[in-house]
Amino acid sequence: MSTTVVRPVAIKIDPDIKERVKRLADARRRSTHCLMREAIRQYVEREEKREAFRQDGIRAWNAYRATGEHLTARETDDWLQKLESGADVEPPECHA
Repeated sequence: MSTTVVRPVAIKIDPDIKERVKRLADARRRSTHCLMREAIRQYVEREEKREAFRQDGIRAWNAYRATGEHLTARETDDWLQKLESGADVEPPECHA
């Protein structure tokens, strides 16, 4: 069984943000430490998803540049309309 070592990290924040965090923490009856940890966790998760989305876009663009295969907006819209109406249809074949 492994144990995670948690080490303190110091950050510098301006007084206005510090006071705003304190007010929120007081309103929620939580510690400022707890709020900041949660904020950092949410930020990291959101940015990881954003980066994964960006990397997917880069891979798709590179694949398109390499093969020229694509769907038109009309083909995509038609397929999505069928899915929205409840039909269980496969996506159309890409073409050059």
